[in-house]
Amino acid sequence: MHIDFLIAGFEKSRDKTALICNDKKYTFGNLIDNIYFFKKELSVKQNIPSGSTVLLEGDFTFNTISLFLALTENNCIIVPLNSSSKSDRTELANISESEYVISVNDSDESEFKKTGVKSSHEYINKIRDKKNPGLILFSSGTSGKPKAAVHDFSGLLKKFRTKREALITLNFLLFDHWGGLNTLFHTLSNSGTTVATADRSPDNICRLIEEHKIELLPSSPTFLNLLLISEAYKRYDLKSLKIISYGTESMSPVTLRKLNSEFPFVKFRQTYGLIETGVLRTKSKDDNSLWLKLGGEGFDVRVRDSILQIKSESNILGYMNYPSPFTEDGYFITGDEVETDGEYYRILGRKSEQINIGGEKVYPAEIENVIRELDNVADAIVYGEKNPVTGNIICADVRLIKDENASEFRVRLKKFCMTKLRAFKIPSRVKILEEIKFSERFKKIKTNKS
Repeated sequence: MHIDFLIAGFEKSRDKTALICNDKKYTFGNLIDNIYFFKKELSVKQNIPSGSTVLLEGDFTFNTISLFLALTENNCIIVPLNSSSKSDRTELANISESEYVISVNDSDESEFKKTGVKSSHEYINKIRDKKNPGLILFSSGTSGKPKAAVHDFSGLLKKFRTKREALITLNFLLFDHWGGLNTLFHTLSNSGTTVATADRSPDNICRLIEEHKIELLPSSPTFLNLLLISEAYKRYDLKSLKIISYGTESMSPVTLRKLNSEFPFVKFRQTYGLIETGVLRTKSKDDNSLWLKLGGEGFDVRVRDSILQIKSESNILGYMNYPSPFTEDGYFITGDEVETDGEYYRILGRKSEQINIGGEKVYPAEIENVIRELDNVADAIVYGEKNPVTGNIICADVRLIKDENASEFRVRLKKFCMTKLRAFKIPSRVKILEEIKFSERFKKIKTNKS
């Protein structure tokens, strides 16, 4: 079946540690046995037919991972949902036409429920007709209903048949995030060890790196900035780390420079992937550069009107509840505006995040990067608010490293910005906050009201 190649690899590494979940170790042999246990549980005890649409709620635990693989082997259409998600489970189950819900709690105990729904969406039927497993992932959009992106999972699984380097990896990204699932499948398919935890605080992540000699940390720029602010890395031995990868949002050049200074023994790797296309192979110009090559086998990349477009063998079939996101010739329109330099790309930001100031287009990331260069600034987030004269104004929320008089700081910030930015890009309103809000995916929460 579709994960036979994984099971064969697990058999060859039966006595090796496959998973460390909340500090408990499981071998590949344990994983094989648990997959077969749940295969029997699904088909015999729970009577879940092949091709069923199943919402699987949990985090990266031994049983959740085993269930995910058993459902894949059973050619089910899987709808992963992280247990910490603030999304409405009932709404997501309805959008995805989930026929069953399996919930795995903090004690790694599973509960099975039949919803009474009968899924009949054309994309689901297309996957069933091929007798393939499916995967439905939800976009993390901040407005409107989440988009239910439907994958024929067999297409995403193909790349894991190619053997690559296996490192001891901390699976930091979430269970319902393709970045998190991609990390899991890459590590398992290469007989590497995956370390998972529900506690993603800087101190606990650093503790895990020290205790389990973790070599690869996939993360987000927001988390890495929190790590720098917390200085947790100074309290632990992190010398086992070889690679820190980052993606999901734009990285500040200031943060990247600080990271390279604090972790001279680590290679920093920018990643790029989308729910709709899968994860592309990337290569940065150098560790301090935000320019990168994009593509790899099975991907074709082009730029139209400064917007990145991607054609992939693993593109989604489409959205269950939104119109097709593809061009007539099959390219996915990412919405990311880019600059090009030969074969390298620099991602400027989402076109949807642009702020219109009197007809001028402004990317928040550009202003955020300038503010972060200012002394005593720990972090910043920039957004637009409606204004009757200019249409919108630029607003900035700033977190300081140490206390400072608010009025004096605002004057200092505006003077600094005048040396770096055109006048219409300088924030009109500046708020000093104790913390900058971020989502459970460790991405800053944008409050653009423009």
